[in-house]
Amino acid sequence: MNRRLIKRLAVVALVVAAILAFWLLDLGRYFSLSYVKQSQAALQAYYATHPAIMLGGYFLLYILVTAFSLPGAAVMTLLGGALFGFWWTLLVVSFASSIGATLACFFARFVLGNWVQQKFGDKLEPINRGVEREGAFYLFTLRLVPLFPFFVINLVMGLTKMPLRTFYWVSQVGMLLGTAVFVNAGKELGRIDSLGGILSPGLIISFVILGLFPLVVKKALAWYRRRTGRKAIIEP
Repeated sequence: MNRRLIKRLAVVALVVAAILAFWLLDLGRYFSLSYVKQSQAALQAYYATHPAIMLGGYFLLYILVTAFSLPGAAVMTLLGGALFGFWWTLLVVSFASSIGATLACFFARFVLGNWVQQKFGDKLEPINRGVEREGAFYLFTLRLVPLFPFFVINLVMGLTKMPLRTFYWVSQVGMLLGTAVFVNAGKELGRIDSLGGILSPGLIISFVILGLFPLVVKKALAWYRRRTGRKAIIEP
């Protein structure tokens, strides 16, 4: 058995073990809004006395969740906004999500890349053409407009020929606005102490932005394509 195959099997075992542990230990219960609200006071008290440990642990956990494509990144973003405030959470989540996404992309490429290209190259051809034609802008568009879940983008882009360094910096920039919207929503959620707080202007505005953001970005990209003559990101 050659060394490359052994490395691939080790990566597969690591990913499978992480996913199995998540489901068998029912860790998903810790990534729910109800748990976040129940634990908010205790987490804020711990953060007040151990800010560096709390931020560091949050950073590493966020990387693991995104790297192994586990559910919970959105809730973690909301939780961060509630606990750490807007700017700290935006800084931490921006880097953690980009690092985790790049690791997920690497896992997909390292384990499945050549095999998938050989078996399903015809089905991946539209995406490969998009990457070759528009390069970084193709991924940037996918990051701005949530046509697909982010974990799907991470895995699929791992099956293309885009360099990982390009994938990282484009993801860092492309996800920043969407991250800011989620963090702001989390900041507002953290202020709810009663049912009346659900109708607070800040929370209502945050969720209006959350709903309108994809539509606004889609319109802006369509205008940009008309001005530059670019085609849509997905070809029929």
